[in-house]
Amino acid sequence: MKRATLILLSAFCLLLSACGTSSAAGPEKTVEAYLNALNEKDSTRLSTLSCADWEATALMELDSFMAVSTTLEGLSCAQTGTDGEKALIQCQGKIVASYNGELQSFDLSTRTYTVENSTGEWLVCGAQ
Repeated sequence: MKRATLILLSAFCLLLSACGTSSAAGPEKTVEAYLNALNEKDSTRLSTLSCADWEATALMELDSFMAVSTTLEGLSCAQTGTDGEKALIQCQGKIVASYNGELQSFDLSTRTYTVENSTGEWLVCGAQ
């Protein structure tokens, strides 16, 4: 009985650890999460999804949206290629910012995000 319980518990833990791995979701899901964190003004999540070298830029971008209300419309990201070990991700959709009733749209298709998996987790490391 104890042996069966131990085997069942081990299988359950293995299943849980596999579900918690964000790198399995792919680099495009990381960029989608990054853009959602930007829209939600979640600096902690934005930092977690950024490479150390990109984190300051990500937080600067976030700072530019802090005084406005934003919505994320039609977000969809896909990998368009690679650059060595890096995945290149392009998104469709837009961020719509509203300040004192004035709307401004930021087309997401104008940027290509560079995403790396050097630590076992996909991280946004740049944008062109």
